[in-house]
Amino acid sequence: MNVKTIGIDLAKEVFQVHGIDKHGKRLFNKQLKRAKMLSFFANIPPCLIGMEACASARFWVGKLMSMQKAQGKTLQFSWRD
Repeated sequence: MNVKTIGIDLAKEVFQVHGIDKHGKRLFNKQLKRAKMLSFFANIPPCLIGMEACASARFWVGKLMSMQKAQGKTLQFSWRD
């Protein structure tokens, strides 16, 4: 998968995840349950991840950053107020 940017709509239990390539073509738009979030991102190549700026965003950024460090990946994050 050649995903360049992922947008995440955060929620309590089910997240909406949207991925596009470098041309802006949609690669996926799916719902992920909280329990599947980290396993989904474990299989995604390094990319830009955008999400709203809130308390749960800080939690998920911390989780994704620790995962990417262990895997030797470089993820970038963008915040939206």
